[in-house]
Amino acid sequence: MKLICIGRNYTEHIKELENEKPTDPVVFLKPDTAILLKKQPFFIPDFSNDVHHEVEILVKINRVGKHIDRKFAHKYYNEIGLGIDFTARDLQSKLKEKGLPWEKAKAFDGAAVVGNWLLVSDIGDVDAVEFSLKKNDKIVQKGNTSHMLWKIDEIIEYVSKYFTLKIGDIIFTGTPAGVGRVIANDKLKGFIEDKEMFSITVK
Repeated sequence: MKLICIGRNYTEHIKELENEKPTDPVVFLKPDTAILLKKQPFFIPDFSNDVHHEVEILVKINRVGKHIDRKFAHKYYNEIGLGIDFTARDLQSKLKEKGLPWEKAKAFDGAAVVGNWLLVSDIGDVDAVEFSLKKNDKIVQKGNTSHMLWKIDEIIEYVSKYFTLKIGDIIFTGTPAGVGRVIANDKLKGFIEDKEMFSITVK
């Protein structure tokens, strides 16, 4: 099982980090060891002083596929969820300056929160899903999948050109604006519409 992550998929987030708008989806991977264990707190790693939360809609793949045409992409998932792509922003900045890969800043142990799952049939239009992140009961990120530069089915078409998608693989579809630093004792709660999808404590 692998985690396939999409970066720079919301215009306002691109602006807030002063990144260049990509012409193709930005893709990186996280290993399954990055998944934060259920009911466990997130521990800030000792190699970073600036870990950021990035809330994202997740897609769970339920069929094996390669070179998937966009019009068939909806057949490869029936659940979406919500998670966090934790990012050691200080380390990422150093790596980017040197033109090096981001994995140490993005794929460390516990860097991927995977919350609960909802059936697509219970949601309706996956391209119009509202989601949010509360930090200490205050909304800090709010997004809607209608604002994605590349929608879910487009992402599946694109990444399946390069990677065979397997049952259980999870796609992180990108984060909206509002990313920010977490500190010890922060409480993070993620919502799709009004449904709480995860709740974690930072240590």
